[in-house]
Amino acid sequence: MLDRQSSSPNASTEAGSEVPHLGDGDALTGRSPTPGKIGFVGLGHMGIAMAANLAAAGCHVIGYVRRRELMDKVEGLGVAPTMDMTELFDCEIVITMLSDDDAVRGIVFGDENNADGLAARLAPGAIHLSMSTISTAAAEEFANEHARRGQGYVAAPVFGNPDAAKARQLFVVAAGTPIVVERCRMLTDALGQTFVVGDDPAQANLIKLLGNMMTATALEVLGEIVAVLRKRDLDPQPFVNILTSTMFGGRVHRIYGSKIVDENYLPGLAMPLALKDVRLALAEAEKAGVPMPSVSVVRDRLITGIARGHAGLDWTALGLVAAEESGIEARVP
Repeated sequence: MLDRQSSSPNASTEAGSEVPHLGDGDALTGRSPTPGKIGFVGLGHMGIAMAANLAAAGCHVIGYVRRRELMDKVEGLGVAPTMDMTELFDCEIVITMLSDDDAVRGIVFGDENNADGLAARLAPGAIHLSMSTISTAAAEEFANEHARRGQGYVAAPVFGNPDAAKARQLFVVAAGTPIVVERCRMLTDALGQTFVVGDDPAQANLIKLLGNMMTATALEVLGEIVAVLRKRDLDPQPFVNILTSTMFGGRVHRIYGSKIVDENYLPGLAMPLALKDVRLALAEAEKAGVPMPSVSVVRDRLITGIARGHAGLDWTALGLVAAEESGIEARVP
């Protein structure tokens, strides 16, 4: 099913090097990945739509499910559900779509003895396709561990919300060894549009974090502007219509602007996860010696929103925080 360009089974195991030919496995242990078998870990709002689209595209997808009550739902989407992580260890490619560094680390390394994680149990030549929004340090850690074991690692975080995931309109930012990235292209292209940005997996995660900061600051400004218009007893919708039909016609202003006006805060990216991304981005900026004052404002607003009980809302609830700070009686879901 997937392109199997050859590479030497004796390739270097440095991060970013080529992995053994898929299917060769380990001659000493007899372990080899099952061709075409795709594992998926992280069936949340985004992951469930992504896994379903891969299944609809003809992929053999097995999804790891933590709660038994989700088994029927997952199976109904064409994904084979399992509550046994070991059933993913013979996959050709395992996708992770999880909340943060620690969640991915728990899957990669498993228990405290590192005996039950993907790194220890995947066959040489298998690939970990990491689509989570994580730190560059974590990406480097995972890439090095998989390379040490003769496995591939591709970072491929995505831009887009659950609606975009369902519509196969995600923007996938991928980085890793070219031959390994190419082996994953059938999967990433089935989810939307793929942008390959380099050989170093951490590059993709840095781009994702910085892109999220552009969205976060846009949401903050939109929320503030809508609050000004409402305080002046003006309907903010015409402003958003003008904005999105002239200079700011992109998806962020068009989709999220209307959500803020409509006070639609159903979670796509919940505020605590947005705060996690902001903190990661600020840490990357500090490492580079670059102040990001606008992002620092967003961090404080997210902390305020969470403290006020809005942790279950989408990050568009930055508009709700702006309204509350302005003395506007806002509609709280």
